[in-house]
Amino acid sequence: MKLTIRREFTIIEDMLQDFGQPAEPRLRKAAIVTVIENPYAGKFTSDLSGMIAASVPLGEAMAARIAGAIGDEEVQSYGKGGIVGTSGEQEHANALLTTAFANPFRDAIGGGNAWISSMTKVAAPGTMIDIPMNHKHDVYVRSHYDGMSLVLPGAPLPDEVAIIFCVASRGRINARVGGMTHDEAMSKAG
Repeated sequence: MKLTIRREFTIIEDMLQDFGQPAEPRLRKAAIVTVIENPYAGKFTSDLSGMIAASVPLGEAMAARIAGAIGDEEVQSYGKGGIVGTSGEQEHANALLTTAFANPFRDAIGGGNAWISSMTKVAAPGTMIDIPMNHKHDVYVRSHYDGMSLVLPGAPLPDEVAIIFCVASRGRINARVGGMTHDEAMSKAG
């Protein structure tokens, strides 16, 4: 199966302060979004293995765009998600977001041992989605429990799927609830 790409988004957010406290260094969050034509829109298909296989080149193409979005920043956390247009089902996004899709991102950002949190749903164009993020090497780094809220104007249409991958350059600004630190997770990851 070859996926047809209809639109791409790159969304960058730089947080320089929070609650009056400066961010040193800044917190950069970036989202790479690809909107594809849903080959299964309007019909039920029990075997989604074709979508899973097609997600590998999709992941490779999207991962190639990460460096441009995050710039010179180190990627410390990540998350993924998808919005399926109303003529599809939630499982269509999940088929495109398996480990096969995600491994090219791990390669592009210098590894990642932790599972990648995700969120999927069926929704109309312009519906907000919150993509959860966690530290790329260990889910117990509490300072990196975060997310990115996205709205895609005009997407996904009923016969589309929007696939999303988010990264962040550091943990939350003013994080102070304890737990493992980023440096501890990095040394543990080897």
